[in-house]
Amino acid sequence: MIKLHGMRLSGHSHRVELFLSLLKLPFEYVEVDLLSRQHKTPEFIEMNCFGQVPVLQDGDVTLGDSNAILVYLDARYGERRWMPRDVLAAAQVQRWLSVAAGQLAFGPAAARVIQLFKRPDDPAPAIARSHALLAVMEGELGKREWLAAPEPTLADIALYSYTAHAPEGNVSLDDYPNVRAWLARIEALPGFVPMKVSPVGLRA
Repeated sequence: MIKLHGMRLSGHSHRVELFLSLLKLPFEYVEVDLLSRQHKTPEFIEMNCFGQVPVLQDGDVTLGDSNAILVYLDARYGERRWMPRDVLAAAQVQRWLSVAAGQLAFGPAAARVIQLFKRPDDPAPAIARSHALLAVMEGELGKREWLAAPEPTLADIALYSYTAHAPEGNVSLDDYPNVRAWLARIEALPGFVPMKVSPVGLRA
């Protein structure tokens, strides 16, 4: 049985949960209490030296980092349908995985964390970065239905969760119709599972 160690409020955890569901893989979800710093215990550090969720356990494989987990799951169980075999197309997907770890993490994800955990940080820079990213996504999604290819790929899975929940960080999606249509297409995929909505920010 596959085990996913994560936190329901974490978009990083949700992207793996979503992909497992799309692949129709049975798994056990193990909730990690970040507020009590369970992810910093010696037992958890043994699974992921960076002390972060999510962590996937699959037989004798233990793997951290949500994007790395997506790549692993597709290669092992998805028959590489979500990472194109064409070299250039695969590179386009990798570019968006880098965006998920960069602009997305420091934009919509960061803005949401400030609201979710009532942090004293100034949200303005994260909100500005969010809109800069959304403007790029809006333009790209005006050219095609999916971020990196004619069909859904790991790029779409990696970007979905924090984009869909950007309003929780006071980042409105109203000005981005192509982004909203893309979110709806992901939500229509067989096996889609939603991420828990938090009543903060614009969703308060």
